[in-house]
Amino acid sequence: MEILGFDPIRYPWEAPPAEGAAIEVAEGVFWLRLPLPMALNHVNIFALDDGDGWTVIDTGLSSPKIRAIWTSILEHGPLSGKPVRRVVLTHHHPDHVGLVGWFQSEHGADLVASRTAWLYARMLTLDEQDTWPEETLAFYRAAGMEQEVFDKRASERPFNFADVVWPMPLGFTRIAEGDTVRIGGRTWDVHMGNGHAAEHATFWCREEPLVLGGDQLLPSISPNLGVYPTEPDSDPVGAWIESCERLARFATEEQLVLPGHKLPFTGLPARMRQLVENHHFALERLMEHLTEPRTAHDCFPALFRREIGAGEYGLALAESIGHLNHLYRAGRITRQRREDGAWAWRRAGEG
Repeated sequence: MEILGFDPIRYPWEAPPAEGAAIEVAEGVFWLRLPLPMALNHVNIFALDDGDGWTVIDTGLSSPKIRAIWTSILEHGPLSGKPVRRVVLTHHHPDHVGLVGWFQSEHGADLVASRTAWLYARMLTLDEQDTWPEETLAFYRAAGMEQEVFDKRASERPFNFADVVWPMPLGFTRIAEGDTVRIGGRTWDVHMGNGHAAEHATFWCREEPLVLGGDQLLPSISPNLGVYPTEPDSDPVGAWIESCERLARFATEEQLVLPGHKLPFTGLPARMRQLVENHHFALERLMEHLTEPRTAHDCFPALFRREIGAGEYGLALAESIGHLNHLYRAGRITRQRREDGAWAWRRAGEG
């Protein structure tokens, strides 16, 4: 989509690197891709040449298959010949942090991360559950989760972070908003985003038009802005909009953005505008939908405008709550607890 006053988004590479291979996207900066067992079936990894070793940006999930791919990459593939000395983590989600601990404990790499990302990741890997906590089940009931989905989930072992994230040892180097780091012979300014993940690190190169965007700066999809039982009244949509508007000040047309998913791209100013407008449009559709009381589950048609499958139901429900929480905090909608425990949301002044 072209936006008036901005150049359109462009993709310098039409296809990603093959599994186990790499594409050099700038001098000493290599793009790799690892598979994911979900609808979004990949995560991008970037390796930067530090001379005597590599710095790797994010790691993929922890599984025998992914560890085997990494072992091949390190021993016979594009990163062979020198060690990974450092891992830089953009944010704490499993597809990015999964093998951070493996690189630390098995390969002697140092970890660089925001304090929030490290704390979340380490806490979640230690929090293993064999049965669903009552707080989580109450959260699902409050969201109006479809009964069939609820019953199936409640009967199964819950997903644990540790299922796909290698144990994380103690020790990391903290980065914070406004810091600078040296990676790949370049100086990078650190700017934090929020909404998709708390204190999500992005890196903006001073010498060249390069940006390491993680999931904060994606080209053709918007990352999940979800609410979860750990913080049920949070407002990720508000945090996302604030972050995008703040980060947009650093965006230029020529920057090559290296994202956590999809293809590297240019045209970041236009994309920053889109990332905000997408959610403003979704909020207005939701307002039109709330002339009658609705649960978070009932809001799927207005927000997503497509059928939500079983594999994406949880993320959709979390994002629906996120948008409702944002409107509620703004005083635009009200909510009332139903007898079955679900919140019924409605446009303020209706009924």
